[in-house]
Amino acid sequence: MKHIRALVNLLALVINTLIWCWPLFAISLIKLIPFKPLQSACTRSATWVAEAWIFCNSLWMRALLPTKFNAIGLETLTKDNWVLVTANHQSWVDILTVQHLCNKRLPFFKFFLKQSLIWVPVLGLCWKALDFPFMKRYTRAQIKRNPALKGKDFETTKKACERFKHAPIAVFNFVEGTRFTQDKHSKQNSQYKYLLKPKAGGVGYVISAMGDMLTHWVDITIHYPAGAPSFYDFISGQVPQINVNIETHPIDDALLQGNYQEDPQHRVKMQAHITDLWKAKDQTLASLNNEQTS
Repeated sequence: MKHIRALVNLLALVINTLIWCWPLFAISLIKLIPFKPLQSACTRSATWVAEAWIFCNSLWMRALLPTKFNAIGLETLTKDNWVLVTANHQSWVDILTVQHLCNKRLPFFKFFLKQSLIWVPVLGLCWKALDFPFMKRYTRAQIKRNPALKGKDFETTKKACERFKHAPIAVFNFVEGTRFTQDKHSKQNSQYKYLLKPKAGGVGYVISAMGDMLTHWVDITIHYPAGAPSFYDFISGQVPQINVNIETHPIDDALLQGNYQEDPQHRVKMQAHITDLWKAKDQTLASLNNEQTS
């Protein structure tokens, strides 16, 4: 039965995506017309389409899956502000969970994506239509060979954030940079029990680029009582419960006023802030795991 349930849910997701991708494709073509009022209207329309896609995903998840979502802190969310959103990352299910709980409670999420993801069939064009920023990361070795590449990441981030000034958005970042596994945890020698080491770069660039536009930091802790599931586990109905803890707080003025790209002291301050955030998150996960075993 679990294979049949997985197939039905996968079909629901695929059909829903195919239905809503065509309006996005049309909007992306109209958006090529160099007329700013029209382009702004296209951006608003694309956001409405994306939120409708998420809403329909929530419908089939509620109807066809047994998963119970226990969320604390939803009442702190608002659509009226530009916010930074961070979360721990364990599974592709994280994204579906956050979208399901936060859709229409926060502004539409913008993810910073790897440049190569623009070639993903269907989704690449959808992300482009939704103004998701595509980032080309450069290694230290590449920068050493070509010093002109230094700072390109920040320039790309700044240009992307310029497009976000016209309406509130939520900039989403998995600051661990990759999904948690015990193998990665051991290789990192992470000081946290349930988390990988956080990276301040992405958050630092966004805060420096957007400055006073950002008003709040929303930190999301995702906990799977039965262990981190695969996407198949989720759509086949093998995830009975997901716990989510949401904390919203104003962004410290000291973080808004610094320049992550050029100021080493500001980089240290940003990393220290995220380290403190991750210590608290690790304690939250420890508490949730203790509740599970008690």
